[in-house]
Amino acid sequence: MTEPGQPVGRASEDYTEQLLGRPLELRRRDVSRGAEVSLLSARRFWHALGFPVVDTDDELFTEADRKALAAVAGIVRDGLLDEPTALAMTRAFARSADRLAGWQSQLIAEAVEAHMSAALADESDDADGETRSVPSLETATETAKRLAVLTDRLEPLLVYAWRRHLSATVSRMLADADPEAYGMTKMRSVGFADLVNFTALVRRMSERDLARLVSRFEALSADVITAHGGRLIKTVGDEVLFTTVGAAPAAAIALDLVETMTQDDVLPDVRCGMARGPIISRLGDVFGTTVNRASRLTAVAQAGSVLVDASMARELANLSGFELTGQRRRILRGVGPVTPSLLRRATSAGRRSVSETRAPDPETPEPSRTDA
Repeated sequence: MTEPGQPVGRASEDYTEQLLGRPLELRRRDVSRGAEVSLLSARRFWHALGFPVVDTDDELFTEADRKALAAVAGIVRDGLLDEPTALAMTRAFARSADRLAGWQSQLIAEAVEAHMSAALADESDDADGETRSVPSLETATETAKRLAVLTDRLEPLLVYAWRRHLSATVSRMLADADPEAYGMTKMRSVGFADLVNFTALVRRMSERDLARLVSRFEALSADVITAHGGRLIKTVGDEVLFTTVGAAPAAAIALDLVETMTQDDVLPDVRCGMARGPIISRLGDVFGTTVNRASRLTAVAQAGSVLVDASMARELANLSGFELTGQRRRILRGVGPVTPSLLRRATSAGRRSVSETRAPDPETPEPSRTDA
C-alpha cells in the first residue's frame, strides 16, 4: 500500500477533497455571503448537519456547502418550510447520513482487511490471528482510496433509494389517513426479535467476531422482514424491531426469523414478541403501548419461540397456516396484565384457535436485559 521510504504522513493522505468532490477554497463568510444568509443562520445550518461550530477563518468549505445552505435558505424564503422545520429536516438528513457513512466505511474496511489478511496468510504460515477493533493504517488508507473512487458512482444510488423510500412512506401515510381503513389511529403489527444469550457471547468472542455476528444477524433479519413486505424500523445490537400493516405478514416474519436463526451455524437462537394496536411514528421510529407490549413479550419468550398478545392472536385465529396456544396471564413491567399466546406454524392436523387450548407456560426463562 505504501511506497518504500514513503513517510507515514503521505501514506495517510487526506482524501477530504476527493470525497467532497470540490476543493476546500471558501471561508465561512464566503459561504454565508454567497448564500445570502447571516453568519448566525449559516452556523445554525452547519450545527444541524451535526458538525461543531467553526470559529476559524480558514478555507474549510466548498462550493457544495454554499449551494446546500442556499437551497435551505431558499426553501425558507419561498415559504415552503419555516426555519425550525427546515433545520429539523436538515438534522434528519444528517443523522441518517452519519450512520450510513459509518456503516458503508466499515463494510469497505472489513472487506479490505479480509483481503489483506488472506494475502498475509498465503505469504507466511506464522501470521498470528490477532484481531483489531480499529482498522490498521494500511486498511484505513486503502478504504479511503476505494471510497474516493466509489463516491460518484454511489451518489445516484443514494438519491434513488431516498426517493423510493419517500414514495413508500407517503403511500403509507395516505393509507393511514383514510378514515375507512383505521379511523383515527395508525394500526400496526409490531415485532421484536432478540438474540438469546447475547451477553454470554459478548464475553467469549473477540470484538471483530462479535461485529461479524451482529452484521450477519442484521442482514438475515432484513432479508426476512423485507421479503414479507415488513418494515425494519431499527436494529440495536442483538435486537431488531419491525412493523407490518397486517397481522399475517408479521406472523410469517417472526416464524421465519426463528427458523432462519435456528438453522444458521453461526447465530444463536432468537425469541420474538409481537403485539397489534395503535402506534406513534416519530423521526423514523415507533413508540407507544403496543411497542412496549411487544418488547416485554420478547423478554419473557423462550428461545426459538414467538409470543403474541391477545389482539394479534384474535387477528391470526381467523387465518389458516398458524397455530395458537394460549398461555397463562402475566403482569409485564410497565405494561400490566397480558394473556399471550404461543405462535407456531399450523400442523397437518389443522389450526387450533386460541380459545381451544390454555396450556400452562413452560418454565419461565431467565430475565433478559429488557426485563430489568
